[in-house]
Formats: sequence, C-alpha cells, structure tokens
Amino acid sequence: MGSMDGRLALVTGATGGLGKAVAAGLAREGAAIVVVGRSVARAEEAMAAVRGQVPDARFEPLACDLSDQSSIRSAAADVLSRHERLDVLVNAAGVFRKERHVTPDGLELTFATNVMAYFLLTTLLLDSLKSSGTGGASGGGRIVNVASRYGRTTLNFDDLQTASGKYSYLRSTPPTMLARVLLTQEFAERLRGTGVVANAVHPGLVKNTGLLQDVGGPFRWITNAIGAPAEKAADTPIWLAAAPETAEVSGKLWANRKELPTPGMGSDPEARRRLWAECSRLARLS
Repeated sequence: MGSMDGRLALVTGATGGLGKAVAAGLAREGAAIVVVGRSVARAEEAMAAVRGQVPDARFEPLACDLSDQSSIRSAAADVLSRHERLDVLVNAAGVFRKERHVTPDGLELTFATNVMAYFLLTTLLLDSLKSSGTGGASGGGRIVNVASRYGRTTLNFDDLQTASGKYSYLRSTPPTMLARVLLTQEFAERLRGTGVVANAVHPGLVKNTGLLQDVGGPFRWITNAIGAPAEKAADTPIWLAAAPETAEVSGKLWANRKELPTPGMGSDPEARRRLWAECSRLARLS
C-alpha cells in the first residue's frame, strides 16, 4: 500500500514538466489524481504517458484555463460535484510571457495565471480540503504551492500587473513568486486549527519544461543546461503532499526538504494581508 491510498489530489500544470512529475509521483504513492490541463485532450495525453510509468495510476482529466476566472470557477464546481472531499491541492501551473497580454477579466496574463489562479482555485476548494479530516498518518488537507526564491523582489501594490513602464518577463514574473509565498503564509494563518496545512516550495531550475517556450534565448538555454530533471525537482512537492512528517507543517517555504528563509517583504504580515485583500477584490469575492 502507498502512503496516499484512498486519497485524492488535484494537480494544476499536470500536463507537462514539474506538474506532470508531481502527478506521477503522487499516483505512485497510491493517490487518485485530478489532472488539470487547458483541455481534456491534453490532460488525457499526459495521463497516458504517466500510466506507462505507473500502470495502476488512477486519473481523471479536468479542463481549466487558469488565466480565466470563469473557467476556474467552472472547474472547481466540477470537482466539488464529483467528490465529497479533496485531500491535496498542488498548484504547479505557471507562465512566463515575453509580451504583455490582458485576459478576458481585464487582468495581466502573468499575474492572472501565477497569482490569481492560485488564490481563486484554492479558495473555492477550501471547504473540500477541510473535509479531508485529520485522522491517520497522512493528516488532513494539504496545499502545496510551487513558488520560488524571490531574492530582493518586492511587490509594487500600485502596479501589481506591470501596466507602467516597459514590460518584460523579468519584471513581471519574480513578483508573482513572492506573491505565491505571501498567499501561502496567509492561507496557513487563516487555516490554523482546521487540519489543513499550506506550504510553498522552491523547485529550482527545471530543465526541458514548456514553461519557458515563449521566452527562449539564454535563460531557456541555461535552464536546460544546468536545471534538474522534473522528476528530481518533484521530490519536495511530493514530500510536502504525502509524507507523515509534513502533515502539521504550515506556512513555510521549502527547497530540497529544507525550510528556506523568507526575507524582506516575504516576512511582512501586512504585505500578505494587503495582497489577500487585493486578490479578493479582483476575484469579486466578498
């Protein structure tokens, strides 16, 4: 028996790269996986590939455009209609965009996908995660947010969506990693005592991923040259999602199964509360 037999996990970004490796690892541990992709066809293609490694894997596809709030709401409603509870949510999807794009919701695409999707999907699934319970070695519900070390990055609350100045992925993407850490901390604080834990993970550079297909150039070349295989990078997210020793750990940033510091704005409670309020406003949540 695997450590996650009888448990249900939902993984975004599961059609390739790190998310796919996380889905495969959790399936190997015995979990049933909701594989989120931009289309059912892409999700099914990923599932077929994983079954080549894990023949007994149990998957179901879920189509969702994570840049579109209506699609996120529909996907969450679909999950809730089919399952009484969700044990693990792994937010692994993300984008790097060379040029600025605006979503149907009027949001900058990188911010919409990298921040708002994490916030909204997690919020919509919270009651289901709380229903996971607290019994057994696996503990209660778990949220794992793929983020990153963010260095000296700060959030400009007057320009969260990089509308001013010259747009570049080097300007737009790092703040979204800090935002993920802050949201993880705020979720952890708000979920204290519910049996649900939330943690962020820095997977490092991951080679041969579609994440960088839009930017190209030296950054993608360096990443593919020195980055870790997705299977290796997936170790810590899987550990946070499945291991008994992480069942009660919450609000931390991790890499290689070790806690990382969250310096600067990453340790500012006011910043995380302010970001939460802005995400709630943009998601039109009361």
